[in-house]
Amino acid sequence: MLGLYLHRESVVHRLPAGAKLGGLLLVTILVLAMPGSWGALAAGLIGAAVLVAAKLPAGRVLSELRAPVLMLTLLFGFQALLAGGGWEETAVAVARFAALILLATLVTLTTRVMDMVDLFERLFGLLRPVGVNPAKMALMLALTIRFIPLLGEQVREVRMAQRARGVERNIAALFVPLLVKILTMADDLTAALEARGYDPADAGTNDSKTKNNTQR
Repeated sequence: MLGLYLHRESVVHRLPAGAKLGGLLLVTILVLAMPGSWGALAAGLIGAAVLVAAKLPAGRVLSELRAPVLMLTLLFGFQALLAGGGWEETAVAVARFAALILLATLVTLTTRVMDMVDLFERLFGLLRPVGVNPAKMALMLALTIRFIPLLGEQVREVRMAQRARGVERNIAALFVPLLVKILTMADDLTAALEARGYDPADAGTNDSKTKNNTQR
């Protein structure tokens, strides 16, 4: 879900990242506090309204929800099976979290990565008195957000290569080349950071410049 910004000319896209994340936090608290299926219904209606206001393609948004909703269904279904029933409660729980995932997906689709990172850098600034370097924390966040979709692309490439070789179900055939690709990406990233003058032992002002370069 991360790093999936989709540009549109809409009022939702123009909202500050802080307002969207704050709204997501508020809705999450309200949904979890509401009894029964009312929370899921409220979050679903809010998500539908945001989807229309953001002018996003419904198919794209739903495709982002497929994997996490399936995972939630399996997780809560297994829990209900072990508990010996409670399927109604399980369905409500899945609906709640699916609605919240929808809202979180809409936030990532309508918010630039660096806008989120800048927001977290300001928040991390509150921890500066206890020795936290907000620029470095923001850099770590930027790299994490940037590499999640890249890792997904690497997994798809390896799976396609497996399928072509007829070893699609071989776990080792997936893990080994994927690990090599990840280590290569990490090595290339280290070289790129050093080329831009980033020093992990330096708490100076180069961090912000390096953070912006992670988008390239």
